[in-house]
Amino acid sequence: MTEQWDEVSFVLASTYRVDVLRRLADGSTTPSQLASESDLSISHVSRALRELRDESLVELLVPEDRKKGRIYGITDNGESVWELIDEQNLA
Repeated sequence: MTEQWDEVSFVLASTYRVDVLRRLADGSTTPSQLASESDLSISHVSRALRELRDESLVELLVPEDRKKGRIYGITDNGESVWELIDEQNLA
């Protein structure tokens, strides 16, 4: 459980990571769609996705070599971290 709080803290340390994880909790999407829905720049979305992916909270759902139309989804771990954030009204 302590590890999960570390991950919660990691997500909450960036409003971009919070926004991206919140959106992915509703379903898989592309970075450009995520950017337009959340009014974030594509560079902020890309950085947040990379950071969340490094923590195994989100995953790339298409082959790594695909450069266009990359689709990201939330992992089971990301889902449980988001549920904890949501239940505790932390974001």
